Amino acid sequence: MFFAGLTASTLAAIGGGVAALTVLLYILKLRRRPVAVPFSPIWQRVLQDKQTTHLFSQLKRWLSLLLQLVLVGLLVLALGDPRLGASWTESRNIVVLVDGSASMQAYDVQPSRVEVARRELSKLIDGISGADRMLVAQMGPSPHPLSTMTDNAAELRRAAQGLRATDTRADFGRALRFAVDSLRGLSKPEIVVISDGALGDTEVEARSAGLGDVKLSYVPVGSFSEGRGSRNVAITQFSVRRYPLDKSRYEVLLELTNTTDEPVKTTLTLLGDGVVVDVTTLALGPGERLPRIYGDLAGASKTLEAKVELLTDPNDAEAKDELAADNHAYALMPERRRVAVLVVSAGNTYLQAALLLDEYLDVTLVEPGQPLPSGRFDVTILDGVAPELRADHGALLYLDPPADGAPIGHAREKPISDFGFDTWDKKSPLLSFIAPENIQVTTGHALSPGDGDKVVGASEKGPILVSGKRGGQPFVALGFDARNSDFVLRVAWPLFLLNTIQNFASEDVRYLSSFRTGEVWNIPAPDGLELANLKTPSGETLTLPVKNGYATIFGDTAGFYELQDQAGQALHPFAANLINLEESQITPVAELRVGAEAKAGSVEGFTPGVRRELWLSLVIAVAALSLIEWFSYHRRVTV
Repeated sequence: MFFAGLTASTLAAIGGGVAALTVLLYILKLRRRPVAVPFSPIWQRVLQDKQTTHLFSQLKRWLSLLLQLVLVGLLVLALGDPRLGASWTESRNIVVLVDGSASMQAYDVQPSRVEVARRELSKLIDGISGADRMLVAQMGPSPHPLSTMTDNAAELRRAAQGLRATDTRADFGRALRFAVDSLRGLSKPEIVVISDGALGDTEVEARSAGLGDVKLSYVPVGSFSEGRGSRNVAITQFSVRRYPLDKSRYEVLLELTNTTDEPVKTTLTLLGDGVVVDVTTLALGPGERLPRIYGDLAGASKTLEAKVELLTDPNDAEAKDELAADNHAYALMPERRRVAVLVVSAGNTYLQAALLLDEYLDVTLVEPGQPLPSGRFDVTILDGVAPELRADHGALLYLDPPADGAPIGHAREKPISDFGFDTWDKKSPLLSFIAPENIQVTTGHALSPGDGDKVVGASEKGPILVSGKRGGQPFVALGFDARNSDFVLRVAWPLFLLNTIQNFASEDVRYLSSFRTGEVWNIPAPDGLELANLKTPSGETLTLPVKNGYATIFGDTAGFYELQDQAGQALHPFAANLINLEESQITPVAELRVGAEAKAGSVEGFTPGVRRELWLSLVIAVAALSLIEWFSYHRRVTV
């Protein structure tokens, strides 16, 4: 026999103490009640009765003491939760993996798939025998245990109540490996999967988990009506960017996917800062993925949302979108920040005029030889000079750099003349919207790139446009003075300057439009901060530690978030999205295949009823003995 509750030593201590107290109470001398008797013959009868019943009275007291000790022993054994050795070693050990992914939020079955899964789990809990043990875990990107391996029905029911569906995917392979590891070395191992079956390549996952002799069972969840598939239209891509030269306007890229096997019509709504900016009706064919680009939009400064709604036939009650989690997408608008630009130049009208085209540039002009201003700059433009700079001068743009002092030297001692761009990197953001082949230069210098530098443009006489980094500080060098060319007479000149500044600023800005749920999020936080508050889409506030400039959390809910300091001041807003096509494929799977021919079986051996546990029988025995003693007492048998 084994004790699943208190240990044998603990039970012995408790039993000895209570038994000693019981015996002590019986040893105490019985205090008789004085009764006045005026007639002496009665005394003679009392003395005669006392002599004849003395032995019987002592016997009744010892029987009563023995009965009390038996009750104490039974109660102490019940505290130990005794188990028979045979039933203990032959009991089942079960791991129940319950799908908690986004597809389980579908409501093709009422009230939702996750609620049906909770009911199925409760049936399993009610059906295990007293010797069986169970562990409940929720499947997500990683398995999340909701209970220990236990036979305590109350703990398992609490685990069932803690089950919830999140905006994430389910990693079936990791969950299987977790279950197999939890069952290793235990008797009669069994895994029960409660899911809609949207679990990816289950054959490969099951094989990699090494199931061996572990029994695998499957409880399908979802609507399996004949001739009817699950209906769902999802937003499977969503991003936004501002135009480099007009930050008040932006463009949106999104993708809609029809996961059903029939054509549908949808309404797509874009909201900027909570206000509708565009509404479009779209038709999608069966299984179609439709990308859309919305250009030249305005009316949003902070947040952007996309909502898709299935247009249904009012006469068809079943024609509805059955998963709401992928009908909504969120993005944070790129910040319209001002860029601090330091210009060191003896005077260049073309340069200064080009910088006036962007209202979000804060330009500071300094002549060569003057002390450089203090403070942080995003970009420093050096017109024919190469002074000593600090790290807070940001990225560097050299226009016709001298041979000495610049991060890149000249390839030739003498200048080159009459050249242009013979080759260039067509994908470089520095040359966006520019036709370099038309630029003609009278005089300049061929540059000498170092290891890791990139030649963006070159003439037949050598590189003339190079980008790279020195000590973590990015730079771009143009090998000629633009005034010695027709560059300044073309629209390409201001475009080149603004492209370069935009490229530098984009590298420096720690901008996040949206995270993806089901991953660990590293949220940028100010230096020196040790703790930060995270306001979630539900309004809940979480406290996060900050290390190395980042607050870290595992994200499982889509929506808008805001990182705050301990005083509640906003530091960094951001968004999170589901964006997972596999989770949008919500048609349930009736059979869970785990190999080329094998499949998971149906659950067996879970019969609801009274669990046969010894401790319960012991408590019943105590109650029965107490009833017998009560009956004997009132019948004057034991008193």
